[in-house]
Amino acid sequence: MQNWPSDAFMVSRMFRMETEVDKERRDLLRTRLRETNTASSPVLRALRGTPGEREHPLHVWILDEADRLAGGLVGHTWATWLHVTYLWVDDRHRGAGLGSGMLAQAERTARRERGCAAVRLETWDFQAPRFYQKQGYEVVCVIPDYPPGITEYTLTKRLS
Repeated sequence: MQNWPSDAFMVSRMFRMETEVDKERRDLLRTRLRETNTASSPVLRALRGTPGEREHPLHVWILDEADRLAGGLVGHTWATWLHVTYLWVDDRHRGAGLGSGMLAQAERTARRERGCAAVRLETWDFQAPRFYQKQGYEVVCVIPDYPPGITEYTLTKRLS
């Protein structure tokens, strides 16, 4: 048996497998997967050429009196959904309503300006699942031990 480098080995006589990070291939793969998905799904096909086809960033920032970052929300909208990627409030300002205010602003912007009907986000057990539930979010997925010793929650909310 031949010794192959850890990042490349023969799958068969006609193919070689590699495990290197390659942004150009990643982009090509994303394009090809998008084409395959669009061809297979009438819903995704209907999105082609519409404003909902692309992800659009949505950010909300809270600055203190000295213009320092006190909190922020980073997400994007796509296909009538807002996906909240990050929401953070500085420890000194927690409990002042900044998190719920940023979340409400992002939801309003997503609904009114971008036609979103729902929101999704992920959080860990030690972060804020109860906070989001108080804001009307429902747990739709629980992944224990992701990473080991931590539970990840996916929550969603319908926007009215």
